[in-house]
Amino acid sequence: MNQNLSAYRIFYTVAHAGNISKAAKELYISQPAISKSIQKLEDGIGCKLFLRSSRGVTLTEEGELLYSYVKNAFETLTLGEEKLHRSIELGVGHLKIGVSSTLCKYLLLPYLKEFIKRHPHISISITCQSTNDTLKLLEENKIDIGLIGKPDNTKNIQFDYLEEIEDIFVATKDYLRNLKMRGVTKSHILQNSTLMLLDKHNMTRQYIDDYLQINHIHVQDSIDISDMDLLIEFAKIGVGVACVIKSFVTSELADGTLIEIPLGIPIHKREVGFAYKTQLKPSKSLRAFIEFYRGYTP
Repeated sequence: MNQNLSAYRIFYTVAHAGNISKAAKELYISQPAISKSIQKLEDGIGCKLFLRSSRGVTLTEEGELLYSYVKNAFETLTLGEEKLHRSIELGVGHLKIGVSSTLCKYLLLPYLKEFIKRHPHISISITCQSTNDTLKLLEENKIDIGLIGKPDNTKNIQFDYLEEIEDIFVATKDYLRNLKMRGVTKSHILQNSTLMLLDKHNMTRQYIDDYLQINHIHVQDSIDISDMDLLIEFAKIGVGVACVIKSFVTSELADGTLIEIPLGIPIHKREVGFAYKTQLKPSKSLRAFIEFYRGYTP
């Protein structure tokens, strides 16, 4: 932009008023100052913007074109100011959260339900990604906070522990009965079943792959699934053995829909919690959310 904002403000006001005298009163500046600013703007652009007469001023064809854009710009600025004032008065803010679809449904939603009740004027955006992708978005400042499994490296982030989660393998009674009929012992179920796991980009999958490798469990047949809910549903119809988070299938375990497969060496529990960057000053919305979840028990 070759001209400064004040020159366009004068141009906009004169065009809207249709009279330099009226514009001078509205802007609280002298008529000569307005005429000088218009002349400078016309010289800078290289064309006439107004036709002057005894009754006032009218826009030229070029002036009409410029005015259409300048009008939109100043109306947008005015709208922005109004929204800002309204936000300040109501305590309106915006909070961007990153979370996996699994943790979103089972862990985040109870927190959000109560937080929204207490802070109805804070708008919330949720980006559902894996923990790895959430950490990347956090690093790139594209989200304010993430609900993640605790990473190995917590440098530059504050990790606030929420709870532990436990990974288990489950299947239906019928599926396990069929394995037994084929002579598969309890200690060899994983090696001889169709194993259903989250896809390889997921941090949970990486954790389970490490467990299988360390314990020399060689999987013959596996299916990659992107969603924990689908893993649970596929297990319930007997497709195979699914690796799921125990607290997410408590009702299925209680009523016998799914059976937990005993492991010689249990999978270590993992920590999940909220994480945000320590290098940036948190916004009011983020501060409100941090204060909320630190003192709330769902």
